[in-house]
Amino acid sequence: MSKHSDSSVPGRFFSGKVAAITGAGSGIGRALALHLARENCDLALSDINAAGLEESARLARDLGVQVTTAVVDVANRDAVEAWADQTAKDHGKVNMIFNNAGVALGSSVEGTSYENFEWLLNINLWGVIYGTKAFLPHLKKSGDGHVINVSSLFGLVGIPGQSVYNTAKFAVRGFTESLRQEMDIERCNVNVLCVHPGGIKTNINASARMDSSIKSLVGSDSEETRQSFEKLLKTTPDDAADIILKAVRRKSRRVLVGSDAKALDLLQRFFPAFYQRLIVAVLRMRAAKSRRKALASN
Repeated sequence: MSKHSDSSVPGRFFSGKVAAITGAGSGIGRALALHLARENCDLALSDINAAGLEESARLARDLGVQVTTAVVDVANRDAVEAWADQTAKDHGKVNMIFNNAGVALGSSVEGTSYENFEWLLNINLWGVIYGTKAFLPHLKKSGDGHVINVSSLFGLVGIPGQSVYNTAKFAVRGFTESLRQEMDIERCNVNVLCVHPGGIKTNINASARMDSSIKSLVGSDSEETRQSFEKLLKTTPDDAADIILKAVRRKSRRVLVGSDAKALDLLQRFFPAFYQRLIVAVLRMRAAKSRRKALASN
């Protein structure tokens, strides 16, 4: 355990607790780890990127907490289950699981191969399911458990070219809301939070898979589309982590991260048909502008 485990210290909700985080090697996962470490929370970190994972662990250990690491592919159920059991053994308990690991893919429905469907869903959906089920018994045993599942702004609105990502993130939302109600019915000491980030400045866009079919939808090729998305990433991982952890403290059911997530959530709630027509109109205009630009350059 960490050196100072007095959880009664005012304002130290996380002090003396143990948090497991997937996708902890960078971005939101690393930011969550460091925020928690500053509040004296011990950590079990996992990522598929060993180098990024070890850097996150080093930074957290420098803050004086116990940190264990595991290179885990969240799409591998056996690996996730083994990590959960080892975490409970190493730390003596587990209070929180942050199912944060994820990947991105830009492609039309027709242009997406079944292999890419399976690749993304195995990580973004099954990874969340595996993480939740593997850690839930340990969270219940702790008497003060928290499941934090990262959905997305794209778990609230459908976007052309994001059908696979939408599929996963809408499913995470439904799965998480259902679990929350089950825990409420059981009067169980496990809180369940669904997180809907908007554009966060992480490397998920840079590492996203892009299919050439995206051009017919958004009017730009894969690299141009990547650059356009990059401009929409306004919220820093640090700010995102701060918002998420405030929601954990409040035992919220869901949290929107970023002004873009809040705006589009309102738009789809009050104008569920209009927002779709609006997106189609904007993308058609972009595609037409791109075609005119291409003709002018020839």
